[in-house]
Amino acid sequence: MKFRDNSQTRKVELQLAPMVDVVFLLLMYFVVSWNFAKFESEVNISVPKAENSSPTEQSPGELVIGVAPDGSVTVNNQALTREQLFEKLTRVASLFPGQAVILRGDGDAEFTYVMAVLDLCQKAGIWNVAFASAPPSPQG
Repeated sequence: MKFRDNSQTRKVELQLAPMVDVVFLLLMYFVVSWNFAKFESEVNISVPKAENSSPTEQSPGELVIGVAPDGSVTVNNQALTREQLFEKLTRVASLFPGQAVILRGDGDAEFTYVMAVLDLCQKAGIWNVAFASAPPSPQG
C-alpha cells in the first residue's frame, strides 16, 4: 500500500488577483448606482404624500423629471424648457423603447404643470411613467 508523503505536498496559496477583481467590480457597481440615486434627491421638490407609498429601487438610466411649484422642469437636476424636454424625451424614446420615467411633481405645483409634462411624455412615445410620492408622516 502506498501512502502520501506529506513532506512533499505544496501548501494551497490564496490567489489575490480574482479577489481584487471582484472587489473592484463591487466598488464600481456601488459608485455608479449612487451616482444615479443622487439625481432624485438633489432637486428641492416635496412630493405629495400617499398612503400606499413604498420606496423602490431606481434602475440605471431612469429619467427623473421634477416639476417645481412655479412650473419649471428639471431632468436629473438640469433645468430644461418644454421644447428641450420634448426633444430629450423623443430622443430617449427612439433610442430606448420602454424607458422608465419618474415624474416628481411638487405638492404645491399646479396640476396643469404636471399634466403638461405628462402630455409631453405621451407625445414623445414614452409610456412607462411613474409618479413619485412620499409616505405619510407618522401621527404623533
